[in-house]
Amino acid sequence: MTTRSFIFYGYAKESYFECADLIRQTNRKHIAILNTWFFLINLLYLVFSYLNLFGVNEERIPLYAAYFFASIAFEIWILFFPKHIEKHNHLAVFASIFMLLSYGIICSVAEPYMPATMFLILLALTALSYIGNMFFLLGLSLLSVTIFLLTSYNFKTFSIAYHDTYNAVIVITLAIGLHYTFQRTRLSQFILYQRDLKIQRELEIKSSFDALTGLLNRGRFFSTTEEILKHGKSEYRVLVLIDLDEFKQINDNLGHQMGDKVIQTVGTTLLNHLGLDPEDKEKIGKWNLNTPHSYAGRLGGDEFIVLLQGKNSITEVTSFLKKLLESLNSVKFDGLNGIHASIGVTELTLSDRDIDNAYKRADEALYESKRAGKNQITFTSETLPGDA
Repeated sequence: MTTRSFIFYGYAKESYFECADLIRQTNRKHIAILNTWFFLINLLYLVFSYLNLFGVNEERIPLYAAYFFASIAFEIWILFFPKHIEKHNHLAVFASIFMLLSYGIICSVAEPYMPATMFLILLALTALSYIGNMFFLLGLSLLSVTIFLLTSYNFKTFSIAYHDTYNAVIVITLAIGLHYTFQRTRLSQFILYQRDLKIQRELEIKSSFDALTGLLNRGRFFSTTEEILKHGKSEYRVLVLIDLDEFKQINDNLGHQMGDKVIQTVGTTLLNHLGLDPEDKEKIGKWNLNTPHSYAGRLGGDEFIVLLQGKNSITEVTSFLKKLLESLNSVKFDGLNGIHASIGVTELTLSDRDIDNAYKRADEALYESKRAGKNQITFTSETLPGDA
């Protein structure tokens, strides 16, 4: 086993950092659990001190009150700033461990005629609760045990301090061994979970995107658009259908490889004009459909579809589509002199709660472009208000 793998519980550094988010979330939950427990313990001790019960006298009230209010401050941090705790996870874990172990040390000093118990319990709890790395745990544990033993020998008789030393050596040995074993098992679960998530993302991408163009496939485009339409917002939107002209002749005359190249070129051109990042498909599960982004899909063959958002009028839509058509027309490679396409457009209104009716209107407009001579843009009559 290499030193590096020992530091990260027997795993490679890369595997460990892939689980960083899960580690931070787990540590935050454990900080909350331990702090709540610590808050309740101090509350009980305050009550016992005030009532002088169970041998807990009033002299301890300042100690318990100080840690009681410290735990309240920590609780406020946990409840109201969870993201801040995750962002500064090492600081939060260190603060939690410092508060708990310092409490155990002070309790030990306050009971000079008894072997310490609270410190040893807290040492074991913190070792089992937090995931950091082995150097972090070893350094913090050894430092705290050293301080604990120094205070023990300074404030207790030799025999009791010697007893504390024996207990501390046993507990820290168990704590380190259990910490490594327990956190290695937990990290293994995190790694398996991350792999499952990666497989799920890959399957979602494969089932959502067209392999040739990187555009949404028919099913995912329709489901995404219908989800947007269900929000019923009043943003200006249009549905655009694009069908390549004479595509069969390209396949027949130049071969199917050229046909695939044409399809890929159209997909790339759409992505570029819409300002879409191909890498966004990796985040498909986190897409915010409330923002006015445009989406493009391939219906199959040489047919494409676009939900165009972010434009304010048909004038802007027309200008955009003309530039798109000009870009396609200017494509030249391997005997191909431009890609020609017929385009049909319809405006989406608040009454369009599903895509079917809008699709029919855009399809009618598309075939009107075909009938009118191809390689042009046609709007349905429903989309021609004053600025058409």
